[in-house]
Amino acid sequence: MRTRFSCVLAVMLALHGAPSFAETAAPGPAVPEPAAAKQAVFTQEQLDQMLAPIALYPDPLLAQVLMASTYPGEVAEAVTWSKAHPDAKGDDAVKQVASQPWDPSVQALVAFPQVLATLGQDPVWVQRLGDAFLAQPDDLMNGVQRLRQQAKAAGNLQSNQYQNVTVQAAPASTPAANQSAPASNQTIIIQPADPQTVYVPSYNPTTTYGTWAYPASPPAYYPPPPAYYPGQALVAGLAFGTGVAIVASLWGDCDWNHHDVDIDVNRYNSLNVNNQINTINNKWQHNPVHRDGVPYRDARNREQYGRQLDGARDRAAYRGDDAQRARERQNALNSLDRHGIERPATSNVQARDRVREAQAQRNDSRLAERRQDAPRTNPAIQQRQGQGQARQQLAQRQGAGAARNNAFDGVRSPSRSSLQADRGRTSQAFAQRGGGQRAAGQQVSRPSGGGGRFHGGGRR
Repeated sequence: MRTRFSCVLAVMLALHGAPSFAETAAPGPAVPEPAAAKQAVFTQEQLDQMLAPIALYPDPLLAQVLMASTYPGEVAEAVTWSKAHPDAKGDDAVKQVASQPWDPSVQALVAFPQVLATLGQDPVWVQRLGDAFLAQPDDLMNGVQRLRQQAKAAGNLQSNQYQNVTVQAAPASTPAANQSAPASNQTIIIQPADPQTVYVPSYNPTTTYGTWAYPASPPAYYPPPPAYYPGQALVAGLAFGTGVAIVASLWGDCDWNHHDVDIDVNRYNSLNVNNQINTINNKWQHNPVHRDGVPYRDARNREQYGRQLDGARDRAAYRGDDAQRARERQNALNSLDRHGIERPATSNVQARDRVREAQAQRNDSRLAERRQDAPRTNPAIQQRQGQGQARQQLAQRQGAGAARNNAFDGVRSPSRSSLQADRGRTSQAFAQRGGGQRAAGQQVSRPSGGGGRFHGGGRR
């Protein structure tokens, strides 16, 4: 049965155009509906390499970075905004971008300009980090713990006036479900020493973790921006710059037991007054609308979030703003190109979307043509137009017939012809008397139905 399921899974992934990476499927849950297979798009070596610059961030800040990295285009826009507002930080900076069309996790990062300055140095790294968090959350969170344990063993991770480092027993793990497991059965938690003042550590990952396990793939080092690290207070290999005073800017936290992110709803709602959430929504969920057209790297997320986007597009089409959304998406893609965001190979979902958009454009064109050609092609309209033309022709014939009837009316009616002759002789008598004055007592013959134009004793 398991072999049959694996074969079916392989066929499904092939049909969805999944890239040829090693795959590890999680065992099916004990519920009737099978769990979606997770695709290992990055190796442990690649995960450690991309996590090294941020693995020692305080847990709440790390959670914010992981959430925001799933929207790489919006992170790039936030980096640009932060550069244009170098003095903005903390909760006040987040309030200034409340009107920006970014996900709240991205808006929260403007509270920490030194973090955005680091993320802005490598947009492709940010995108891959988000892809890893969506596709391999278990492997990614285990990778953070493995790197923290290495830094602690090297003497470069300990509590001080800037942070509190605690060690807890790790929950029972299921290595078979993960590509990589923690280096030990301990979980290292990093929290700000003062919850309302956050110090962002900067360090050289090539030395902070001791001897790097992958000499052929050293981690990238992003030097700290000098403006935010005056004097660089070095503590056990970490540089702590100026602290950022906050109250609600960090509303996420790492859940090491479930390998996801918890949300402090009260802090979130106190800052995001225009985007409130319910108190039961304390687990972060990715919103594909803010992905801005960046393809998902793994088949599972392409399928899951592709369906959500299809539903959103259907609702947008019902409201009549599908064309507007298409323009916004194209603008977003242009923005990604400007910021150097990587575009993975075109997925089946993208191809399907393009086909649907092209079909919608063709349907719009055909509809416009039908509206223009309706008088010529619609039988009902043709029938109504033919009836109108027939009535018009009939009225014209009746008018012409009326004129002919007047001209030949005397032929058909001798009595009327005699009256008309009498009227003509009377007119001539008026003319002969010069002035149109009729003789006294002379009666004027009127045509039948004349309407009383002449009266005895009066002037015409």
